[in-house]
Amino acid sequence: MARNNRADLRLDAPKGLRSGNIVGLGRNGHSRDRFGRFTEAIARGMGTPWFLLGLTFFAVAWISWNTLAPEAWRFDSVALGFIALTLVLSMQASYAAPMILLAQNRQDDRDRVQFEQDRQRAERTLADTEYLAREVVALRIAIKDMASKDFIRAELRALLEHLDDRSESDDAPQPSTTESRPHV
Repeated sequence: MARNNRADLRLDAPKGLRSGNIVGLGRNGHSRDRFGRFTEAIARGMGTPWFLLGLTFFAVAWISWNTLAPEAWRFDSVALGFIALTLVLSMQASYAAPMILLAQNRQDDRDRVQFEQDRQRAERTLADTEYLAREVVALRIAIKDMASKDFIRAELRALLEHLDDRSESDDAPQPSTTESRPHV
């Protein structure tokens, strides 16, 4: 049940192809988007120079055949302005336009999903960067509270001087007094 709901919420497929109600769509998703991929391949093919050259060759061959071939072999009338050629090209255009629109819609859906993933990745990166910035600031504050090497050296020198002064005063001869010292 949960898997079916998740499959319906996918954004990388056009709305009409998201549900499993379309005839011919497999339950496992292998043939789920076959028609969309097929129309995208055709739309991609129509956008190439080879397609334009092929269509030009087709039209020139059609016109040449129906102009130069013997009258019995012609299948389109020059006198009527190549009505059959016009119908064939109109039918090709009427199928090409929706296929191109379908391919654009599918690309828009993929771009939308990619944009959402990029936005989520950017949010995670920003959160990580902010966390690291806070950690660096905390480390700087902690380092300011720590004693520096120069401070420790100065304190040690002062302690050594104090000990030297004390040892010098202990080494100095003490005047003898007859007074008794109180015991502490």
